[in-house]
Amino acid sequence: MDFDEYVAARRVALVRAAVLLGCPIVDAEDLVQTALLKCYRSWRKVQRADRPEAYVHRILVNTWRDARARRWHGEVPTDELPEPALPDADLAGGATVRAALAGMSVEHREVLVLRYWADLSEADTASALGLPAGTVKSRTARALAALAADQSLRSIR
Repeated sequence: MDFDEYVAARRVALVRAAVLLGCPIVDAEDLVQTALLKCYRSWRKVQRADRPEAYVHRILVNTWRDARARRWHGEVPTDELPEPALPDADLAGGATVRAALAGMSVEHREVLVLRYWADLSEADTASALGLPAGTVKSRTARALAALAADQSLRSIR
């Protein structure tokens, strides 16, 4: 698959993964754009990876971590936006789920988003986060237990 096809097929899912990681939608779009630029620069390396989807998600998570570590992002406000923002659909309690995820630790949120939103395997999630598979398993179990105990999610089940 070439880069254009990949972006056309996966961009929206990557933006949603960024939102689930804790980014507001407009920041998520910027984050994905930055991550995809990094992927484009080394697209052959991405294609040769054992798990290209995990590789791209690792770039996304690392870009998100880097962005959170910086104080100022160098953005300058303008009167006109260059492109319209994606609609922030709130389907089936999406706002409630995002709020529950926002209340979790970063480590738990990363594991849940990659395992269940991005649909990565345990091995791919471990690869994307640079963790052992056992750590992914234990974090996933703890994160799911925390979600199960969250009373705000009971209304959308």
